[in-house]
Amino acid sequence: MKDLTIGIDIGGTNTKFGIVDREGVVYHQGNIPTTVYEKFEDYFDGMADACRKAIQDLPAGSRVVGIGVGAANGNYYKGTIERATNLKWKGVLPLAEMFRQEFGVPCVLTNDANAAAVGEMIYGNAKGMKDFIVITLGTGLGSGFVCAGALLNGHHGIAGELGHTSVNPAGRYCNCGKRGCLETYVSATGIKRTVYKLLADHLEPSELRGISFDNLNTKMITEAAQRGDIVALHAFEYTGRILGMKLAETVVHTDPEAIFLFGGLTLAGEFIFRPTIKHMEENLMPLFRGKVKVLPSALSNQAAPILGASSLVWDHLEKQQTVIS
Repeated sequence: MKDLTIGIDIGGTNTKFGIVDREGVVYHQGNIPTTVYEKFEDYFDGMADACRKAIQDLPAGSRVVGIGVGAANGNYYKGTIERATNLKWKGVLPLAEMFRQEFGVPCVLTNDANAAAVGEMIYGNAKGMKDFIVITLGTGLGSGFVCAGALLNGHHGIAGELGHTSVNPAGRYCNCGKRGCLETYVSATGIKRTVYKLLADHLEPSELRGISFDNLNTKMITEAAQRGDIVALHAFEYTGRILGMKLAETVVHTDPEAIFLFGGLTLAGEFIFRPTIKHMEENLMPLFRGKVKVLPSALSNQAAPILGASSLVWDHLEKQQTVIS
């Protein structure tokens, strides 16, 4: 009997899902739109239907042993999504219990960055590491902390919200209700906001002038930087400086072996890695300098969110086995 898990990554625009084995082989992959469902119950029904259809196509002799879900503001202990700013459904959503009742298997839910951290530990570059941090740089900024080989969930199940630590208390407005949060500067949205500020401040020509905010994306900024565009280059330097300084502060809390950067913004490569590492090292407490690696995730592909979410189930089942034995 081949044991498989369902991995679900709930994004503000689309929900990705797939069926994965213990070695990380994806047997099925698909997605449904997140935004078209006005009611959360209708969204759940759509997601459940998509999963059932995928299960029907599985090879004979295989079975689904659990469901893992990564979502913004996911509470690991309660299995709930709580007041996520990137979703239209407000309040507390008991998603894990709904999946348990629907499919009769365990469902483990946490925030999307925590899922990425467990995925990195099981499938990625963090194999064998006991202490590391994963930073997800997408529309917002998420973070997952692994300490002594275990995911750090905190007392309330919502630990590791580095994206909502302060860069400037009087700075940019954030969807969480605060001002100056890290993710308003360091994320796909954050670097777009930086570009528009720099365009106002600079007089030099830039190919980014004339592109609307809604049409601008990190790929355009990266390609402009590759061609030497001064605004694009300054935007990456500014973004890397803020991220590096914040990572230097974060290192002293958990003393990680490595920090993995994951997500769309990391596709800029050295444009984001170089200034981040430079400013982290400059701002680190001397005791830590030269000791903490900043690395790209090994899961930077389309299946990464699915692998991260599905890995939650393997981690959960292994912990259960340890307790029983």
